[in-house]
Amino acid sequence: MIETVAVLADIHGVLPVLDAVLAEPDVRAAGRIVVCGDHAAGPQPAQVLDRLAALDNAVLVRGNADRDLVALARGEFPPGDEPYPVDAWAAAQLSPAHVDLLAGLPHPLILDVTGFGPVAFCHGTPRDDNEVVLVDTRLERWAEAFAGLPGEVQTVVCGHTHMPFTRLVDRRLVVNPGSVGMPYGRPGGHWALLKDGDVSLRRVEIDVDAAVAAVVAGSAYPDRAAWADDYLRAQASDADAITAFGPRDGRPAG
Repeated sequence: MIETVAVLADIHGVLPVLDAVLAEPDVRAAGRIVVCGDHAAGPQPAQVLDRLAALDNAVLVRGNADRDLVALARGEFPPGDEPYPVDAWAAAQLSPAHVDLLAGLPHPLILDVTGFGPVAFCHGTPRDDNEVVLVDTRLERWAEAFAGLPGEVQTVVCGHTHMPFTRLVDRRLVVNPGSVGMPYGRPGGHWALLKDGDVSLRRVEIDVDAAVAAVVAGSAYPDRAAWADDYLRAQASDADAITAFGPRDGRPAG
């Protein structure tokens, strides 16, 4: 049984913000760090994976972007599909060991946590790492996404949509910690703490100018300055993101 869990998600290859979150006292004191997918698809992929691999108490969960990097690195990306430019670049930066690490990640992951019992950690949903669920997703969609979960799993922690929230779904607690490297809504390193049956959503304030400069200095991605300026400054609002993601959660048109 794990006493405390610090949950990170969607780092997307942004090392300075990851380091800021890892420096938080409650993250450093956590019994386990769980990272819910999309670790390296960004401007500092190898550096981020090396940092995560060096953590003794971290467990990584597979995200859809992690699958894409593996497919790109191994020449298995679906013909005719167009990868994001940063993904194609990031895949080419990974060593065989990095690719093997990403290829072997679990999804979902279930851990026993004090005060919660069995907790399912996933990326999109437990059944699909690319499935979209939002804070306002209808109950019927949640029921479909959770249909395969054992009844004793009463807490689900997901990532993928880069916006932090907690809500009850027919008595199940659902948590999204938000994004470390590509936050929507407001800048900073978003994460969550599970402790004593309670969830707290946390945000590490960062010097955004310094973080952008660190990414630019620490990456060879050709479009790194524009990428960092867009995502580290959270140019997309949560309203923008929900509008874009909404049609993917199966909601009726209009």
